[in-house]
Amino acid sequence: MHPIMPFITEEAWQAVAPLAGKHGDTIMLQPYPQADESKVDPAAEAELDWVKQFIMGVRRIRSEMDIAPSKALPVFLTQVSAQDQAWLDNNRLFLMTLAKLESIEVLTDNANAPEAAVSLVGEMNILIPMAGLIDKDAELARLEKEITRLQNEQSRLDGKLSNDSFVARAPAEVVAKEREKLQDIRNALTNLEQQHAKIQQL
Repeated sequence: MHPIMPFITEEAWQAVAPLAGKHGDTIMLQPYPQADESKVDPAAEAELDWVKQFIMGVRRIRSEMDIAPSKALPVFLTQVSAQDQAWLDNNRLFLMTLAKLESIEVLTDNANAPEAAVSLVGEMNILIPMAGLIDKDAELARLEKEITRLQNEQSRLDGKLSNDSFVARAPAEVVAKEREKLQDIRNALTNLEQQHAKIQQL
């Protein structure tokens, strides 16, 4: 910790404590804060995670395709669920700003999607058009790398869930979560393999 941080923290606490109904001479003698589980909002957490995955997906393509962070990108979305659309409507400004986007367009017909680098957020596809931005061979290599990673993870989970000892001893919710994860990976693999085949035919 930076040597000046404790003093800043103490100064801030002295100012905020009376407003929060806290009493005492110093923050150093205060009990560690306890989380209030009643304030946990799973829906808000799921929405924020979606926003994070969206931004990270765009940034991952930028990094791997060597696209400048300053370049505003057009983005197309396919396989958009009603929940995806609601979260998009709520957070469009954050996505446009934090992912540095030129536009976000939802395509209702996947057949009309441009040739693009793809990133997944659940079942939704984030597409960044290749034209003028992304090299075909580089995108194929990127997809192959991601497909291999998911295949390895699929093999690991297949082995885990085929182990009778694990299935019998692990809590039911843990087993269910691993099965859900495996299905998500299978769906992602199908999606990426289709995208790879589509770009390979260009």
